[in-house]
Amino acid sequence: MNISNSVNSMNLYSSYTQLQINRSDSAQGSDINLQIRELSFSFSSTSTDFQASLNDNFQKDYKDFQNFLSSVGYDGKPIAELTKDEAADLVSDDGFFGIDKTAQRIADFVIQGSGGDESMMRAGREGILQGFKDAEGMWGGKLPDISYKTIDKATQLIDEAMHNLGYSIVDESA
Repeated sequence: MNISNSVNSMNLYSSYTQLQINRSDSAQGSDINLQIRELSFSFSSTSTDFQASLNDNFQKDYKDFQNFLSSVGYDGKPIAELTKDEAADLVSDDGFFGIDKTAQRIADFVIQGSGGDESMMRAGREGILQGFKDAEGMWGGKLPDISYKTIDKATQLIDEAMHNLGYSIVDESA
């Protein structure tokens, strides 16, 4: 969002309001009426620019979200166009955003990203746990239950991969 447009709109509105007050106290009504018309036009133009800026930001955020969905492999119907039942299917046990499939994507990211290196795998595991704590903070507290089940499943998959590679699940360096 363009903050200068917002500040400019507030300044124009303040000037407009002050002129309205002065108009009732002044004998020079025609000069003040002209100033009010000019400010009204400026305020209208600035407000339109500000609304356009908000719309541009929304469009950019929407495209970024769609790109994110594509990057994790989702190629279904746009989220905003889903029916209630379609959305429920996406988070069901077999759904693309269900616990198992989402946990698998998270774990694969860490496991594949580590290249089998123990310290990188541990760092990735800690990273997803820290990200989860950060998400709780942004959410304002407890997340929906599906989130806890997903993170538990993802860490379990990482732990299994570490075990299969011969690493101790317990970090002995800590």
